Amino acid sequence: MQKKVEAVLDKVRPMLQGDGGDVELVEVTDNGIVKVRLTGACKGCPMSQMTLKNGIERIILKEIPEVKGVEAV
Repeated sequence: MQKKVEAVLDKVRPMLQGDGGDVELVEVTDNGIVKVRLTGACKGCPMSQMTLKNGIERIILKEIPEVKGVEAV
């Protein structure tokens, strides 16, 4: 499942990089939780939680139904 998640993150990255940020996959847990680290301009941005939930998580859940959620670490 890790390769599937990386492939989806590769689709999201251009939007984040356009604003000076990025996302890094930390791990995919056995119970389907994807843990990511927001970097660059996304790190510490007041909108980062919205980006995580309404952007990254929404797209991952749509494309990989086995994933239960996305968390920032």
